[in-house]
Amino acid sequence: MTTDTGRFLAVAGEFLRADPAGNSVMLTVTEDLRVSGAAAAASTPLYGWWQPAGDPVAAAFMHTPDFPLMLSRVNGPEAARLAGELAGAGRRVHSVNVGQEAADAFAVAWRDRTGDAVAVHRRMRLFRLGELRPPRPGPEGTARLAAGTDCDLLAGWFGAFTREVGDPPGEDQHAAVTERLGYGGLTVWEAGGVPVSVAGRTRAVAAMVRVGPVYTPPELRGHGYAGAATVAVSQVALDAGVREVVLYTDLANPTSNALYQRLGYRPVEDRMVFSFTSARHASRVTLHP
Repeated sequence: MTTDTGRFLAVAGEFLRADPAGNSVMLTVTEDLRVSGAAAAASTPLYGWWQPAGDPVAAAFMHTPDFPLMLSRVNGPEAARLAGELAGAGRRVHSVNVGQEAADAFAVAWRDRTGDAVAVHRRMRLFRLGELRPPRPGPEGTARLAAGTDCDLLAGWFGAFTREVGDPPGEDQHAAVTERLGYGGLTVWEAGGVPVSVAGRTRAVAAMVRVGPVYTPPELRGHGYAGAATVAVSQVALDAGVREVVLYTDLANPTSNALYQRLGYRPVEDRMVFSFTSARHASRVTLHP
């Protein structure tokens, strides 16, 4: 294990780049740290990888405090072993994000070692863009790249999105927006000259971009603005020459899952996010050992 982003990429980078879609979070987070410098990060991630003697890297993980432990594809026994090692080292893990089998194995091992209760936080689906299909007819308005004058509005929207999806609230949203503005990572949809929706994208890495967040204020929903913003930001990524455009959805939201498929996104894999808290603060769920 290491907290050195450069060392992690030197060892595990080839493995991550072999599956840019499946490893998009680790690739894009480490790319942001590489570009901005690790000192700019609010907290230092812990990294690790599985590498049998004499063989290539077979799996990897990244854990930023207050965010889910992110694992690549990994088998259940190795996920359980990692849970034991992290618990034994006193690492506080609030949640884990990985495929169902590994998530179950990690959660059982973590619960057994720590006594924490386990709750389902989110079931996610990874989508990859096939052929982009703009909505016909499209909504009123036009797309444009967000500018510095949008920062206060978009920071408020980012905060509202974070609360709505139940993500950690501590991030400085103004800083997050400013950082994305720096590389053209936010596209606004305007109607009547007023911003009504926003779609973000990550930096390109390994010829891949991940779309998100996509947000429309509740009072402006139902007009097709989010779909139009998603098409616009997806087209920006394609025009930049990337080979893969991906995004994650919450499976509990049938509206967004249906929308992205109408726009040309196709399912790739599902992931489970389990959260861990002391037993008196969370309900237990059934795990599959």
